[in-house]
Amino acid sequence: MNAPGQKDKFTPELRILVASLLSFGVIILWARFFGPKPQIPPTQTNRPAQTAPATPGPATSPAANPSQPAAASATIAPAKQVNVAAKNDSQERTIIVENNLYRVEISNRGAVVKSWQLKGYMDDAKPQRVLDVVHPEASQQTGDWPFAVVLDDEQLQNAANGGLYRAWVSEPGPAAETHGQDYSILPANPIKAPSGLDFVWSDGHLEVTKHFQFDHTYVVRVETSAKFNGNPIKAGLGWLGGFGDLTVTNPAPVETVTTYYSEGGKIANFPHKKLDGLDKWGPGLWQGGKDFVGIEDRYFTAAFLPPIIGRGDAVPVPMGTLETRYWKASRTVKVNGQDTLEPVPQVAAATQPLALRVYVGPKDYDDLKKMNPPLHGLINFGWLEFIAEPLFHGLKWLHTYIPNWGWAIVVLTLVINMLLFPLRISSYKTTLKMQRVAPEIKAIQEKYKKYSMRDPRKAEMNKEVMAIYSREGINPVGGCFQMFLQMPVWFGLNTALRYAIEMRHATWLWVLDLSAKDPYYILPVLMGVSMYLVSKMTPMTATDPQQQAMMKIMPITMAGIFMISPISSGLAVYILTSSVVGIAQQWYLNRTHPVPAPAKPVRGKKS
Repeated sequence: MNAPGQKDKFTPELRILVASLLSFGVIILWARFFGPKPQIPPTQTNRPAQTAPATPGPATSPAANPSQPAAASATIAPAKQVNVAAKNDSQERTIIVENNLYRVEISNRGAVVKSWQLKGYMDDAKPQRVLDVVHPEASQQTGDWPFAVVLDDEQLQNAANGGLYRAWVSEPGPAAETHGQDYSILPANPIKAPSGLDFVWSDGHLEVTKHFQFDHTYVVRVETSAKFNGNPIKAGLGWLGGFGDLTVTNPAPVETVTTYYSEGGKIANFPHKKLDGLDKWGPGLWQGGKDFVGIEDRYFTAAFLPPIIGRGDAVPVPMGTLETRYWKASRTVKVNGQDTLEPVPQVAAATQPLALRVYVGPKDYDDLKKMNPPLHGLINFGWLEFIAEPLFHGLKWLHTYIPNWGWAIVVLTLVINMLLFPLRISSYKTTLKMQRVAPEIKAIQEKYKKYSMRDPRKAEMNKEVMAIYSREGINPVGGCFQMFLQMPVWFGLNTALRYAIEMRHATWLWVLDLSAKDPYYILPVLMGVSMYLVSKMTPMTATDPQQQAMMKIMPITMAGIFMISPISSGLAVYILTSSVVGIAQQWYLNRTHPVPAPAKPVRGKKS
């Protein structure tokens, strides 16, 4: 509120500009420290699937009915004793399977995965290493590993995941059935895909078998069965012990990892803050009706998919047939020299019989869209998806002709600025008109400066100002419209660049990763300087020195935001290029549309 006699220093267009930049800063800081909260499906009263195969329906929180009795499948019902031969290996072995995309290490202790390296991607360690999406330290602390069997009885589960399995490479013909009974038959490591790999273990009561089928893609087919005293029992397959790139920073790796499921075509995500401990899941408690389930970080995912029934990958898969559990364990990490508990998100999937396809690889839009069912919905384009996704596809199209992503962003910026140039001309003409009538506006403000904002006579000032705008055909917002149009593009493009795996470790000149901020702060500085030059060349409607000083500080503020926030370097390249183009366009406008002489102030009526 202005006190009586205090000058109103903020013109309408300056208020709009300041509000826009403040909104930009608030949204960036909010996204940095709080982040968008994932949508959590509402708790329903229906009971999750237990022993029978799940039927599609709303998800149920495991904590919805904590006092409900355990499912019947939790206790192994007395059954007729069946003599089951003990089957195990005499020593622990590591089997390596690889193709051009990955290298997988499987231990015969539990028949679990100990390493899953994606050959086409490096981590952020120094020096860089081939990315491994398995977290060995977390798995060793929790005792859980990817592709572990998940059973309703904890003792049986521990036994199944700790036994020494006999392993052999699947071979066609009747001899394949006797390999598991005879002894481990394995070729020398590594086994080259395509190949099948079988595991069997039994302690005389519990018997577990696993069959892996590797091919030339990121998809692995897994079939699992479990029997107790010869009777089939329900089993699931889990990705346990953590997932993703452990070397990322800002935010920490665990903050980027979520479990998810798809139901009815909608994907629900669960970061660790929304996950309960395993104790919240009663024995035999599973959620049914899922299309696919999995775990992901910003750029990679492990997705459990239903099997394809029939020949060919184009055959429609049965939807809503998977069941899932998702929970968090914990491990101890050092933070500032002190032991701190860190959550470890975990997920399991089940179907009857337990036959799954598992995609372990990058969240590449084109590859995920080709999956059956399509998985491209896992790529997070944020709340401005309608802007971010077209920009992303436009950038990919340009990249087919321009091999470097940074230069593709530069060309995209040129195209967008050429499309917006008519708006710049319109905005410039509006600015010239407002500058011409600025003395009149100032005279009116001087006339009413002695009145407070609550004084009814202050409204007369606004009426007189708007009358001048109407007389001259001025839209007060016209000078800022181009900036309003650019801001959604900034937000959308930043989301596309930060979450598109194509930008991960994409280089441009000195920038080593266009998805992360410039570690040398060169781009923010150049961006701030170029924005300052544009503001100096653009005619200003503000005549007050404080307003002019504020306009000069705004480019510095923008540069500071890019230095302290995890905004992608790709967006800085876009804004820098846009500012350089703006300098050229403004020079042209200043030459072709010179600033007119200001109008003489009209004396208002004495109040």
